[in-house]
Amino acid sequence: MMRCDFCGRNQREVDLLIPGLNGYICNECAEKASEIAKEYLNKIGDSMLSEIDIKSLPKPTEIKEYLDQYVIGQDSAKKYLSVAVYNHYKRLSQDKDDVDIEKSNIIIVGPTGTGKTLLAKTIAKLLKVPFAIVDATVLTEAGYVGEDIESLLVRLLQACDYNVKEAERGIVFIDEIDKIARKSDNPSITRDVSGEGVQQGLLKLLEGSVVNVPPQGGRKHPEQKMIPVDTKNILFICGGAFEGIERKIALRLNTHVVGYGAGNHVSKTDREKLLHYVAPQDLRSYGLIPEIIGRLPVVTNLEPLDRDALRRILVEPKNAIVRQYEKLLGMDGIKFSVKDDALDYIVDKAIEYKLGARGLRSIFETIMMDLMYNAPASKMKKFELTAKYAQEQLESSNFSAIASTI
Repeated sequence: MMRCDFCGRNQREVDLLIPGLNGYICNECAEKASEIAKEYLNKIGDSMLSEIDIKSLPKPTEIKEYLDQYVIGQDSAKKYLSVAVYNHYKRLSQDKDDVDIEKSNIIIVGPTGTGKTLLAKTIAKLLKVPFAIVDATVLTEAGYVGEDIESLLVRLLQACDYNVKEAERGIVFIDEIDKIARKSDNPSITRDVSGEGVQQGLLKLLEGSVVNVPPQGGRKHPEQKMIPVDTKNILFICGGAFEGIERKIALRLNTHVVGYGAGNHVSKTDREKLLHYVAPQDLRSYGLIPEIIGRLPVVTNLEPLDRDALRRILVEPKNAIVRQYEKLLGMDGIKFSVKDDALDYIVDKAIEYKLGARGLRSIFETIMMDLMYNAPASKMKKFELTAKYAQEQLESSNFSAIASTI
């Protein structure tokens, strides 16, 4: 009679006997072996996590060089991010002595379409620690319709297959942080559940504390077992457009963005670069509470993209939109190229509609729609995009009317 070679029980005493090359194992022994192996591998993983070789880490200059391949310009923000990520690695490998290196959470201010989310996604490709991008717009106070603050950490746990020790050394990018600004300084009978209430809830995460995280989302499964996560070593990078913050900066600098009079001495160039002077007090006047600003000590900005930067974005990055269409049409056997006058036309329209780099893709998609529809069924072998064709396609669509309302 067949028996389990581990516990000795025969096939009548167990539910299942799994055959091997030279013996058998029952289902219960297999389950126990799996648990032992899992526990051992977790211990090995924890010891590997605690031993980070600083020499093998990408240096700040190397991180920036990698970002340069995908994001055009924004050198200042790239330097801040590169240093923050490198120092985060070093914090994870610091010796336990009298000096404890604290984390420096970052907040990035920049207009829409300048590359905040793209920078975060590009860094995620390079990192050796778990990385999650989350959106602040869906967050509300506990008990209200929306997502709890703890849901930020669920994405991080998912990124490392729910390995808590690994998640506790990760990086979280919180996008649209400006959308949770305090709605008004005036007292109100209604609660600001998606504004100041969310900021108050974020304080414990940014500062560092043990947070009970629902693995499947807190409100749909209230009976689930919580996972405790220590956020002390999690680096938080926040980004937001902060639309209109230039006025706050201008007021602080005793200048005028619009109108006549005293603001005439401020040059047009300085007005366009007011974000260079962004400071914590501007974020406070915009609607962020002082406590959360104190937990985001590093403030940097992304510059509005000029004409040259927009043109380079079309062709230079590894995932440039022109390269993407070359690949797409190439899969149908069509050689695709773009004339310089067409690139200039697309850039001019992006500037006119003030949509930033994101607008470049919208315009390009609109221009290419008819070609992408007809080309696969045609016998076309080559296509060159000209300014005349681009203008005809854009004018025949309703893009202009839509863009003017954005």
